Amino acid sequence: MFTGLIQKKGRLEGVQTKGRGHLVVSVPEPWTTPLEIGESIAVQGVCLTVTQLDSPVQFHFDVLEETFNKTNLGARGVGDGVNLERALRQGDPLGGHMVQGHVDARGEVRAIREAGEDYRVDIVCDPEVMLYIVYKGSIAVDGVSLTVADRTDDSFTIHLIPHTWNVTTFSEWREGDPVNLEVDPLGKYVFNAVRAGRSPLPLDWDAIRNAGYDALTKPHG
Repeated sequence: MFTGLIQKKGRLEGVQTKGRGHLVVSVPEPWTTPLEIGESIAVQGVCLTVTQLDSPVQFHFDVLEETFNKTNLGARGVGDGVNLERALRQGDPLGGHMVQGHVDARGEVRAIREAGEDYRVDIVCDPEVMLYIVYKGSIAVDGVSLTVADRTDDSFTIHLIPHTWNVTTFSEWREGDPVNLEVDPLGKYVFNAVRAGRSPLPLDWDAIRNAGYDALTKPHG
């Protein structure tokens, strides 16, 4: 489990997508608590297992072919940046939102615009994924916990402060780039319970709308 707060921006030192999938990642300086073989790290929002340590600042992951196919890891090459977050440990602060490291889909950067000192980014994705994305809700993009600032039927907008832009791989984004998306897992469970008609609560779309919310768009007033 993760929170979507990036701890380090690493670099890819090796990428092998054919046969035995493999990544080699380096970081500028070691973590305060040394890495261990077998621990989980979210790499671009994808939960992977450390399989080898070359040094405190260089480590390896084995990657399934399915993972390369379903995420943007296969589109990245040597020298590209990667967002890194170690798995939560007991007592760690929950500063973002609950992130599983299970990517739901790939999106695509549609537009990047400067908004004063900040950045406004539009991301397009499959309409089926948009069902789980709500205005002012949480979403993990390339492993970063963010708030949905706006949405349409096929896209959503995020706002990024300079700090987030600079300490993550977002500063490397170009329009058309693929991004990893993980929607809020709590939202998925609620949505599927309501859709299946098996919610333990007297909850349905009419009840949600009558409470002042349209779960697919924005709160009324």
